[in-house]
Amino acid sequence: MAANQPTLRSQLLRGMLVPLSALLVVGVGISYFVIGAVTEDIYDGELSEIARELTLHVRYAGDDLAFDLSQDAERTLLLDEFDKIYYAIRTEDGRTIAGEAGLPQSGAARREMTYGNGVFAGQPVRIAALRLAAAGRPGSRAVVVEVAETLVKRNLLARKLLLGFALPQVLLILVAAALVWLGVGRGLAPLERLRGAVAERSHLDMSAVEAEGVPGEVRPLVVAVNDLMERLGAVLEFQGRFIADAAHQLRTPVAGLKAHLEVALREQNLEQMKRGLAHLYISAERLSRLVAQLLSLARNEPSTARLANFAPLDFNKLIFEATMEWVADAYKKKIDLGFEGAEQPVIINGDPARLTELVNNLVDNAVRYTQEGGRVTVKVLAGARPQVSVSDDGPKIPVEERDRVFERFHRLLDNRTEGSGLGLAIVREIAALHEAEISLADDSDGVGNTFTVTFPGIAGSSSGAESEAA
Repeated sequence: MAANQPTLRSQLLRGMLVPLSALLVVGVGISYFVIGAVTEDIYDGELSEIARELTLHVRYAGDDLAFDLSQDAERTLLLDEFDKIYYAIRTEDGRTIAGEAGLPQSGAARREMTYGNGVFAGQPVRIAALRLAAAGRPGSRAVVVEVAETLVKRNLLARKLLLGFALPQVLLILVAAALVWLGVGRGLAPLERLRGAVAERSHLDMSAVEAEGVPGEVRPLVVAVNDLMERLGAVLEFQGRFIADAAHQLRTPVAGLKAHLEVALREQNLEQMKRGLAHLYISAERLSRLVAQLLSLARNEPSTARLANFAPLDFNKLIFEATMEWVADAYKKKIDLGFEGAEQPVIINGDPARLTELVNNLVDNAVRYTQEGGRVTVKVLAGARPQVSVSDDGPKIPVEERDRVFERFHRLLDNRTEGSGLGLAIVREIAALHEAEISLADDSDGVGNTFTVTFPGIAGSSSGAESEAA
């Protein structure tokens, strides 16, 4: 299907050459009619002169009309190099006095020269006719003088003139067509160079396409292509980094699974085999969590922001529901998990699924690193810029490490708690999707850490939230 699509060159040439060809046809047609009219005027004048000359030789001889032109004079008058000339002298009642009786009658009815076309002796002829009174007797009966001529020299002259008019026009159109062809080719040369440059590129080359020399009409396309290449390069870079990270992180748990399987398969004692399977289950659970976090990281990459389902939502309610899902895990470690919500709904524009994932990772991180008997508090603050903060009693994160904890796979060196190092990286990506800011500081009681995410508010949402709460 694509091979049958017209090229830009063919469209431009068609758009220019078709009107030029139509102009040529119109010009030749107009020339044909103009030349025909001019030719008739020239030779009709000659016929009228012959007719008037013949009228001078019609006179009364007694009571009857007579024609006194000698044969030599007649031959001289009617002599022509190309055509045959016929004449007829008739009375008003149609009687032929002299000349060709079979010559078509023109029916001239007034004292003016009239012209018409007919056929005589099997050939088309042009007829000039003049009606007037015969000489020698005033008030006498009128006679009609008709002169007919074949069309040979008329056609010859018309062809010569038409060729003289049409040939320069044809040559002009051909020259114009050649110039159009060359101009279109020259105008499309930058596009051809651009096509060649793109075609010769490696599929891994995402650098900007050179726009030097590209026509102004095509420059926006080149800019759009460069923008696409930049975004595609960012996506490919992320995919490459993701694949490398995934391969690196999955290698260890997969090897652990394989080792536990080998140990379990070698065990003959049922109790030992059960303990091996229990270790295998724990390893599989860690692997499952790692895979889920890797997929979550890929899903929340900023380049996928256009796929997020943003809508106004009650942030206070969403945080409460997400926090309650961690009560059972906190209870197992005897951790006091608390929630301090705002007194009214807090409306922000966000993706509910991703925001729930953000809270889950913050609470999971807090519960995971807080020792037994500790405290984890989730707090929502209303205002022009709503906030959610999660405070824990875990080990304090040094100031110099606070920026790095949001990097992928980064873990503190003296931390023995199991984890993938992806939770806070996912939180940062989701916060970036929502144009939110994330910060880390010491907890207000001096024990542990506080993670705070500040979101942009919705104009006019505070009053709406207050009226809804009322």
